[in-house]
Amino acid sequence: MHDIRISEEIVARVEKRRGRFHIYDNFDPAKCALIVIDMQNAFCKPGAPAEVPASRGTIANINRLAKELRDKGGDIIWIVSEFDHRGGKSDWENFFNHMVAGEVRERTMQYMSPGEEGVRLWHELEVDENDFHLVKNRYGCLSPGASRLERVLRSRGIETLLIAGTKTNICCESAARNAFDMDFNVVLIEDCCSTLSDREHQATLETIIQQFGDVMTGKEFIGRCS
Repeated sequence: MHDIRISEEIVARVEKRRGRFHIYDNFDPAKCALIVIDMQNAFCKPGAPAEVPASRGTIANINRLAKELRDKGGDIIWIVSEFDHRGGKSDWENFFNHMVAGEVRERTMQYMSPGEEGVRLWHELEVDENDFHLVKNRYGCLSPGASRLERVLRSRGIETLLIAGTKTNICCESAARNAFDMDFNVVLIEDCCSTLSDREHQATLETIIQQFGDVMTGKEFIGRCS
């Protein structure tokens, strides 16, 4: 887990601009959903082609928050990345043609194909039978056509999205940005997110708190639930 917080410089800037640091004082848990992104073997397993070692350090925090939110009537939504490669072409050619190459490309394509080991949730995550499971094929789970997430959220009357998972600065940040633009309330759960460096993690925390939503620990969020 990342041992880094938002800098004092950014805290002062935010407080000066809007008169407070945190956006939200309280939450109705029944209108909240914890969106756990890409906590699957492809990112969590040692030696996996897209491994994020810090992801394993967030598992206890994710499990704790998921249980507390379930007990209060909120929804838990597990989202994994999966890519179809039938017919010799991927359903995300832009990524596989330009962002990964050679042996890494081939391993990633195989490992994250439907039904393969890479798309399974990491075994230490505690999942309930009433949780939701969705698949995405883009960085942003709310990008047009990437997943069914928006339909699920609207049908459940969800107003606030708690963003967790990996990578903080890629898929989690993409979800937060899109969610804010779609008029959802956004809270990035900083101790439930991970990426490849403290620097990248901190940059996203500071971007989100300034422009796209709130940033809290899981404990801070639960303390604001009514």
